[in-house]
Amino acid sequence: MTTPPQPDPRLFNEDLAPAPERKWGTYSIFALWMSDTHAISNYAFASSLFVLGLPAWEVFVALLAGITIVYWLMNRMGHAGHRTGVPYPVLARASWGVYGANIPALLRAVMAVAWYGIQTWLASTAVVLLTLQLAPGLDAYNHNSVLGLSTLGWVAFMVMWGLQAALLTRGMEFIRKVQDFATGPVVWLVVLALALYLVIRAGGDISLTRSITGLSGAEQARQSLIAVSLTVATFLTLVLNYADFARFTPDHRSYRRGNLIGLPVNFTAFAVVAVLVTAGTISVFGEAIYDPVKVIQKIDNPVVTVIGALAFIVATIGINVVANFVSPAYDFANLAPKYLNFKRGGMITAVLAVVVMPWKLYSSALVIQYFLGALGAFLGPLVAILLVDYYLVRRGRIDVDALFSADAAGAYFYRRGYNPKAVIAFLPAAAVSAAVALVPAFGAVAPFSWIFGMALAGGLHALVSGRGRGAAGAGPIPDEIIPSQVRAVAAEERGPAPPPRGDVRAGAGGGVLTGRDPE
Repeated sequence: MTTPPQPDPRLFNEDLAPAPERKWGTYSIFALWMSDTHAISNYAFASSLFVLGLPAWEVFVALLAGITIVYWLMNRMGHAGHRTGVPYPVLARASWGVYGANIPALLRAVMAVAWYGIQTWLASTAVVLLTLQLAPGLDAYNHNSVLGLSTLGWVAFMVMWGLQAALLTRGMEFIRKVQDFATGPVVWLVVLALALYLVIRAGGDISLTRSITGLSGAEQARQSLIAVSLTVATFLTLVLNYADFARFTPDHRSYRRGNLIGLPVNFTAFAVVAVLVTAGTISVFGEAIYDPVKVIQKIDNPVVTVIGALAFIVATIGINVVANFVSPAYDFANLAPKYLNFKRGGMITAVLAVVVMPWKLYSSALVIQYFLGALGAFLGPLVAILLVDYYLVRRGRIDVDALFSADAAGAYFYRRGYNPKAVIAFLPAAAVSAAVALVPAFGAVAPFSWIFGMALAGGLHALVSGRGRGAAGAGPIPDEIIPSQVRAVAAEERGPAPPPRGDVRAGAGGGVLTGRDPE
């Protein structure tokens, strides 16, 4: 038996290696999307379209169209993640080079750190609300300011910070179990209860066909197109690093079915309930309230306030896990795999989320618009380069073991570990996308900036990589898991695994694929 080649320690650790076990079946992927889509921000987005003046049915159509595009993109990226079994920063080595992949990884990580801190702070405001409901006497500690937060605010923020750190640094399998049974389903129960309560209080007097502001037909069409585009833009962060999750699926059916139920079906259904609740607040309270926390406060019932606050705390943890923790944990680990693993990368994320003082970031419209807005404009080009490289340039033919090799003759070493073709495609596309997003003169098309970035980056990468595209051939994209000897090395480092339970199938190229899709 031949000894497998040793991966370069500058590029390899157990967490970055191809997944040795694959337990994320259809329900786990569905729960992943419940955790992400059941966010206050998504609820408010759907409700705000209704408040803006779109009839409810147009809101549903626009969001369904946008999320269907997201579903298609997720399936494309899921195919690459499933077959290679590696996380996003390692997959990016094929198109950017084994060291160049740190460029897109760090761009994604910086955005995730900022939003991880912001979401943690937003959840801490619910903790403050819950604390004052249970102990009104503590209100005295809620009016001073230490670096922009009250004493009670700091305690609540650090409670949320510590709770998430304790949960999230226990690894991907623990994250899967938490989201399967907690963060995904709990918000559904609360918003359904809110909708039922308001529909009964309104006596069923809720219209889903009229515009509450009397928008013209042309303006409704324009706002609907903007809603479609913004829905896609919102999910581009997760399209980019979806390999982080798809790598753990046992077969293509798992992520495809999980995506179908969790995105077009679940996301649209959640939007329906959000709009129902908002429409109900007009009839019951005489005003449109599209923040669910304020709806709960308006009901003015201590039990409702406590349950609602707890639910939205859980929801925020859910979205932080999916959108803002997993990716930077891998991204930072990819910087120095010899010293940083998934847990240490996660702790760097958590610490930086405090250092950036997210309450100051979120309170500054200028920072949100120019810093996070500019980073967001880079997402379209990054997604396009990964997909064009995988589908058009390489036709799905990736040497997984070469992704962990720093040999100058390696397939993905390019020039000193960087692929200049990816840089050539990215820089002008990112510049155009950022200009469209941020320069006031382009305000009319700013919501569509990601389309300009994707089209330009994808076209340029295909153009400059023409010779490589011809070498890859024109056959169909393979579906089977790519064999990897590096997977065996990772298994040796991990040591003998306990006997698996349930359905066990040998995975192509080594490893154990466990778990059966629930029917």
